[in-house]
Amino acid sequence: MRFEPIGILRSPYTDKFGIPRQPGLVASAEGRIELLTPYAREEAFKGLEGFSHIWVIFLFHEDCLTARWKPTVRPPRLGGRESVGVFASRAPYRPNPIGISAVEHLGLTRYNQRLALRIRGMDMLDGTPVLDIKPYVPYADAVPHAKSGFATPPESAVVEVGFSETARQQLSALDPDGRRGLRTLIEQVLAQDPRPGYMDRYPQRRDFGLRLCELNIRWRLEQEKIEVIQVSKG
Repeated sequence: MRFEPIGILRSPYTDKFGIPRQPGLVASAEGRIELLTPYAREEAFKGLEGFSHIWVIFLFHEDCLTARWKPTVRPPRLGGRESVGVFASRAPYRPNPIGISAVEHLGLTRYNQRLALRIRGMDMLDGTPVLDIKPYVPYADAVPHAKSGFATPPESAVVEVGFSETARQQLSALDPDGRRGLRTLIEQVLAQDPRPGYMDRYPQRRDFGLRLCELNIRWRLEQEKIEVIQVSKG
């Protein structure tokens, strides 16, 4: 059995650190699926314009293809301290490292003369191979009374995010008219508290860094609040 990608995802997440743990949590994250030959044909997407959301089936390609899978994992939702079976999780290290995400569908476009599908709200790494695309059908795909086991939303899932004066000036220089939406994107990513689940939620003052949209973001966590202290080109 052999599969080949139909496209490559282009995402603001150039590092794994900072990727939201589920799709839709960072609504402003916009990207595209650059379609590969022979799948880059507009007729292959005829009718998809009527769907607001799509399923993206993809491959966890970084490290996961060569790593050995384990029968149990420690999901972030449980603080990285408790184990569950790999099939009770969405962990990337699986027997077959395949993922699926529901994202907002923004339509076809052309990027550098290549046909691409614009999407928003993804939780995937830049460069991710896409195996398939399917329309999201609300009446069939949404299950109103479904149970989610240990994956219930926490009482407070969002952390307050602010910017130092230096970071505000740097951000203004990088995105003077705000059209790139960098501030909103940074706020939404950091509000999810991207630190590993095994760390205490609010430790003593500590600095962190991540890459986003080819920018280096330095931020500080202190007393239940995140402050962005530096924004610079990577």
